[in-house]
Amino acid sequence: MKNVKLYIAIAYGLIWGAGLVFYLSGTNVASFAGATQLLASFCMFIPLVATLICQKSSKEPLLRNVGISWKVNRWWFFGWLIVPLIPLLTILFTHWTIGLSFNVTGETVPLGFMNKPVGMVGITLLSGMVAGVTINALFAFGEEIGWRGYLLKQFEGKNFLTTSIIIGIIWGLWHAPLILLGHNYPQHPQWGVLMMVVLSIPLSFIIQYFRVKSGSVIVAAVMHGTFNALAGMAYIFIDMNNWNDLIDASCGLTGICSLLVVAIAIFLFDRYITREHLITRPISIPNTTPHEK
Repeated sequence: MKNVKLYIAIAYGLIWGAGLVFYLSGTNVASFAGATQLLASFCMFIPLVATLICQKSSKEPLLRNVGISWKVNRWWFFGWLIVPLIPLLTILFTHWTIGLSFNVTGETVPLGFMNKPVGMVGITLLSGMVAGVTINALFAFGEEIGWRGYLLKQFEGKNFLTTSIIIGIIWGLWHAPLILLGHNYPQHPQWGVLMMVVLSIPLSFIIQYFRVKSGSVIVAAVMHGTFNALAGMAYIFIDMNNWNDLIDASCGLTGICSLLVVAIAIFLFDRYITREHLITRPISIPNTTPHEK
């Protein structure tokens, strides 16, 4: 586990360093709402850097055996298409917790048909799916090459479920500097650190399942990128005057419940429908090269 400890030390050290620089810069997060989002986008490439440093220190070929494969199979599409279920379920759960009140008006969204909930959801869903396989996937690749690429390879031969939980905890805690600066949980940054860990565990399970099934970390990047792109769908219906970031929308309790529903559905599928039973087997990560076709 020496490589795992080194990877965590580098990934955590770099993000805490970036967070400290951001904090000392005196950036006014309250007046610049996108400040932490820009920092988060920059930090998404830290796991990639940590992977390269670890492989260099171990004298491994860079970016080899981390799952960079372009051999497209049905699991690429299944992984991408299952992600929209999460925000749609989140909208449903949010309705049960606080009720829903449409929060977008014709003044803020100029296209006439988009001042209706169905129109807004459709446009957000379509644009998020496109972003998920393009620009968002590029940024998410910076993370996934570390979490579901290099780090997952270090757990090869271990139990699938245990590994997804461990990586989920490591992944969630990695976000702590960003959360404490107001990212995702601006109302409750301290409690937000715990919520991010709880959220990351089922999300890690879901992404890891399709990453292993597909044999490619590219699928993990697409799923991660699509999840990020669609995370704001529930906000379309929320009256922000009654919003609680620990409960409502994608990063709150309703989002976590949505992830759990999808994770349980995957578990039941793997247990009772598919013959492979991936979740009950030790993880096997085939060796691949960055240029595998």
